[in-house]
Amino acid sequence: MATKLKIKKGDRVKVITGGSKGKVGDVLRVLPKENRVVVSGVNMIKRHTKPSRAEAGGIIEREATIHVSNVALLDPKSDKPTKVGFRFLEDGRKVRVARASGETIDR
Repeated sequence: MATKLKIKKGDRVKVITGGSKGKVGDVLRVLPKENRVVVSGVNMIKRHTKPSRAEAGGIIEREATIHVSNVALLDPKSDKPTKVGFRFLEDGRKVRVARASGETIDR
């Protein structure tokens, strides 16, 4: 079952555990069914590919998925990792909020 994740595509996150600990990148893809995200420049793997009509073969380096619990959203104000909360605005919209500073994440 897919759970509602607090991290979305385009968010700036920091890796808090694992081999890529301390790296910062933007979320390229979110896989809610597996509770995983793909972050640019994080958890790089080498993929041996056969040549096809579309592209040449060889060793291609690309990002692998990382579990959503191993990344933390960066606070837009202080640029430090923070937890995510939710708040309703006056117009009734539900937005994500950085718990550390209270800054709104969604525009």
